[in-house]
Amino acid sequence: MFSTKVLPPTAAAIEEAAALLRAGGVVAFPTETVYGLGANGFDPAACAKIYEAKGRPSDNPLILHIAHRAMLDEVALDVPEMAERLLAAFAPGPLTLVLRRRDAVPLGITGGLATVGVRMPENDVALALIRAAGVPLAAPSANTSGRPSPTTAQAVLDDLAGRIPLILDGGPCRFGVESTIVDVTGEAAVILRPGAITREMLEEVVGAVQLDPGLAAQERMAQAAKGADGEAADDARAAARAPRAPGMKYTHYAPRAPLTLLAAPPAALAAAFRRALAEAEGKTVGLLVSDETAAALAGEVEESRIVRLGARGDQRRIAARLYEALRSFDGKSVDCIFGEALDEAGLGLAIMNRLKKAAGYRIRRF
Repeated sequence: MFSTKVLPPTAAAIEEAAALLRAGGVVAFPTETVYGLGANGFDPAACAKIYEAKGRPSDNPLILHIAHRAMLDEVALDVPEMAERLLAAFAPGPLTLVLRRRDAVPLGITGGLATVGVRMPENDVALALIRAAGVPLAAPSANTSGRPSPTTAQAVLDDLAGRIPLILDGGPCRFGVESTIVDVTGEAAVILRPGAITREMLEEVVGAVQLDPGLAAQERMAQAAKGADGEAADDARAAARAPRAPGMKYTHYAPRAPLTLLAAPPAALAAAFRRALAEAEGKTVGLLVSDETAAALAGEVEESRIVRLGARGDQRRIAARLYEALRSFDGKSVDCIFGEALDEAGLGLAIMNRLKKAAGYRIRRF
């Protein structure tokens, strides 16, 4: 067990963190997306401490974080022209590129794959830490595996106090959902995990972009469990068996109370929530909803049990608030949570990807 320190990101604190990393330790640090839990990406024993601290399955790959373009050549066997165009457009920023790995990258951080995810964060503290450590940092989100990702240092401390030695507190994260992961090892770019860089933004740079079938694998498995045909179940299991990127196989982002998403046209959402609430009579229910749905239900549900995500059209705000909103229910003593299913256009694809996983793909359609 550690006595976990939380320090502002002064030059001295960054050097202290870098020294821990060079010595084979782990450190939590801010990025523009969520807080990461970093270790020397070339040190298998150090990276094993990430899995131990998080309770993370060993076949779930880690992303390498770099501070400059030259570092990419240290970890990637080659960088296709398509990748160069995406780097020019979005790096530093919330984009992870999946590339063929060099032998220097341990198989232990790639889930045994011949590829590795690499990104350059758009955060001065993260970049300064990577430069001070002098190595790429392997870093998933700095939370207990399966929990909502942390967008503040306090959220990291809530999950990992006593498990890690140091957290650099860089304030709230700007984007609030993880980076978009794009496989650029083939002829076309393939999104493995939607994120803050949308499909539409990518297509402006490289043309048509595909969505990996594995994105829908867990949802298909959930449908199969509810009575869909066996072939669909087999396809889903095959797609989910070997995750090619973080977040493709395991349940993530879940609050402690079970979450169910309610899907309906905007004009029918309030009625859908009223029906679900009536059917849950006797239970203490929390609501995770847009400002519009909260206004429509005003006075019908105790205010303290309603968590507002923001206006439906403000996807940036919803994304930035999402994980803190999910975590907030842990202090509300609710038996269950009903959440609003949102439009999946643009950044909504990433938001709904996280909400579906948080709900274990429990979705009621009205």
